[in-house]
Amino acid sequence: MLSHHAGLVYVMVLVSASDGEMTDAELKTIGEIVGFLPVFSDYDPSLLIKTTAACAELLDSDDGMNRALDFIKAAVPTNLRETAYALACDVAASDGEGHPETRRLMEMLRHRLDLDRLSAAAIERGASARFVRPLFP
Repeated sequence: MLSHHAGLVYVMVLVSASDGEMTDAELKTIGEIVGFLPVFSDYDPSLLIKTTAACAELLDSDDGMNRALDFIKAAVPTNLRETAYALACDVAASDGEGHPETRRLMEMLRHRLDLDRLSAAAIERGASARFVRPLFP
């Protein structure tokens, strides 16, 4: 199942699971991304559950995180690596929490995808702006 779609889904699942809990907000964001973004326009959404389960199974195996990161690097072409990082940032920002495990994973992902720090910072800032919550409801 080495496709750019699977690689992008793995990115989102990996980030969601990085703190040990996949929240409803994160899962909703993943579903919305798959249903909305043009990069998934030729993806069969019925595969999302199967792809998510495959990633979760890989994460449960020995050295699962590194194996998942290797899969992502192999599956996501160079022209979609910033997109992959943007999806990761959106999922990370979607639940409003800033877990240290997630921040560490984002750093590992940035390095594995060979993204420069300035580009990554711009992508991170965009996600932060999209998912900001109002100070006064």
